[in-house]
Amino acid sequence: MPLSFATRRTCGWIESFALEIPFKVLASTGGERDLTTTNQEDFYVIDSCLGFDYSVMILKGLDPWEGSSSRTRNPFAWIREAFSSTEKDVINLSGLDSAVYFVFLSTVFGIFLLSGIIMLPALLPLASTEKIKRVVDSTGKNAFNDLDKLSMAHMKENGPRLFASAAACYWVSLVTYYFLWKAYKHVSDLRAEALMSPEIKAEQFAVLVRDIPSSSEGYSKKEQVDSYFRAIYPEAYYKSIVVTENKAVIKIYKELEDCKKKVARAEIIYGNSKEVNPEGVRPTHKTGLLGLIGKKVDSIEYYNKKITELTPKLEAAQKVTLKDKQQGSALVFFTNRVTAAAAAQSAHSPIIDTWTTINAPEPRQLLWTNLPKTFYEREVRQYVVYFIVFLTICFYMIPIGLISAFTTLPNLRKMLPFLKPILDITSVRTVLGAYLPQIALIVFLALLPKFLLFLSKAEGIPSQSHAERAASGKYFYFVVLNVFIGVTIGGTLFDSFKDIQEKPKSIFEKLATSLPGNATFFLTFVALKFFVGYGLELSRIVPLIIFHLKRKYLCKTEGDVKEAWLPSDLGYATKIPNDMLIFTVTLCYSVIAPLILPFGAVYFGLGWLVFRNQVLNVYVPKYESYGKMWPHMHKRILASLLLFQATMVGYFGVKKFHFTPIIIPLPIVTIIFSIVCNKKFYRFFQCTALEVASHELKETPNMEIVYNSFIPPCMNADKVPEEQLNV
Repeated sequence: MPLSFATRRTCGWIESFALEIPFKVLASTGGERDLTTTNQEDFYVIDSCLGFDYSVMILKGLDPWEGSSSRTRNPFAWIREAFSSTEKDVINLSGLDSAVYFVFLSTVFGIFLLSGIIMLPALLPLASTEKIKRVVDSTGKNAFNDLDKLSMAHMKENGPRLFASAAACYWVSLVTYYFLWKAYKHVSDLRAEALMSPEIKAEQFAVLVRDIPSSSEGYSKKEQVDSYFRAIYPEAYYKSIVVTENKAVIKIYKELEDCKKKVARAEIIYGNSKEVNPEGVRPTHKTGLLGLIGKKVDSIEYYNKKITELTPKLEAAQKVTLKDKQQGSALVFFTNRVTAAAAAQSAHSPIIDTWTTINAPEPRQLLWTNLPKTFYEREVRQYVVYFIVFLTICFYMIPIGLISAFTTLPNLRKMLPFLKPILDITSVRTVLGAYLPQIALIVFLALLPKFLLFLSKAEGIPSQSHAERAASGKYFYFVVLNVFIGVTIGGTLFDSFKDIQEKPKSIFEKLATSLPGNATFFLTFVALKFFVGYGLELSRIVPLIIFHLKRKYLCKTEGDVKEAWLPSDLGYATKIPNDMLIFTVTLCYSVIAPLILPFGAVYFGLGWLVFRNQVLNVYVPKYESYGKMWPHMHKRILASLLLFQATMVGYFGVKKFHFTPIIIPLPIVTIIFSIVCNKKFYRFFQCTALEVASHELKETPNMEIVYNSFIPPCMNADKVPEEQLNV
């Protein structure tokens, strides 16, 4: 959620510490839970600095204080609760996807911790005690000029101590293989356990069908789908929902819902005015642009009249849409989940571009406008999007390289002479030298994620979770290519441009010798991310301010307050790529500059602790994909490992180490390991295993409720809530 809540019980009712916000909350049954006691309204209080965050429990219909040890205002009580929570707690409150994210955090933390325990005492003394005449000072872009002495830059070319670094490469790789294998197996078990649940989940009885061919017998799409699947599955087939073109219906539906909200607000304003004047003052507005021009009307009468006009209009549009605007995609339903799982992974046509079937996503995450897109349209869109992403990466590399170059203190003094008096202050120079480039980079990267999510949806992807996974992958390659490689190349080329002009072949030597110096840049980058990032995450100052502003100026009704208060989710599309950037940077510099390992370990260790609290008490997931994010993360971790191994091969070559070929088997082993993991585990993440789907349910599903849960709100305003599936 965007806010933190702290409450305490006093005399049988809830007393707020600061700001009182009375409203009912959504319970897990799908309705509202009225939390009132002794004729007093419950109040939820925003307290963004104490660590008491209970929005998840409130939305689940649970008592935030039930079984909680945080009955005091101790600002550190959340740490003990986060540590004592179990994986089952995370799954129950925040879903399997959140639990998988913590598997990722603990896996990476384990890799860095176990690697650092061996490498720090082994490599740091070897580097610092090496007797070398000249140390390359490649750290002009920051304030730490002595860290090269603790890196491979301080080792002699082709010296015997380089064997220790080569052994460290093998150690890091083996540790990564071990933790990844263990994590993949664990996540597979978690996914199987979730899918075997006896609880009724609507998506397990539904299959998404795309690329429905045109009927040669004059049937409607619905008749065609029903007859086709009933012939194949005569005993288990239930019925279908054919995807329709809903633009006209959605437009009317949104206008109708907007009028209902405005009527409610106007009635609240009218009711409040009676406190001053017994007769009250009926609210009015102008019907023109933005309510600023046009005829002045009574708001309550006007919007009630609009509702009366729009309701039959919506019903008529729904009938026309269902009859005349059926498209080439449908959701088909089966009376048992084994048949649904089998149908989703079976070939129903000898031709690949007709009757394509996949597991249906949850109703809440369907991207309806993407469902009718044909097989070839999806293929073409995918390649076009990939090309646009490629251009985006290339385009962004230029400004990121310039940011890296221009935000160094020497270049700022040259480019902006009027800043010299400020930059000459020792304390200012130290802080800016260490953190200015990182701050500029973080701000610049914040502009990209929404654009990549838009591109992912443009591919024709059917669900929100799939779109976020796709956007996450694009963002990962962007940050690795532009931030990790772009900063290194950009800074080095700018600093050594004249030397490279005179000796073009020296570019590779310049890039290689700059690696240890760039490690200090990324070391401060990682430190800034966990000091500032986690501080803002815990305090949630910005969401708190936004909520206050919305509540003061925009919220008129109970529904407005709920909407302003509504918790957000973890944001996998940006969170995971940013974490993967830190992982990639730390891994790639782990042998070159081992001192970065503790910073990486602290980042992921603190992340596990902070986000354990956030997913248990603050964030509310918007969807459940049953761990489908894990194969995505696994592949990116291996991609980072390959980049690390390739970097080390190149750096050993620059150090003129005659035994560099002993590193070459590592990338080959990584590729083999990736293939083995993919063959062994990945298929289960694509579709549901029949062995898993065959487990018994605690009761017979109500198929009409399952069916209704997939009907879009605009087509059925009174649809049965998904939460009532177990009724």
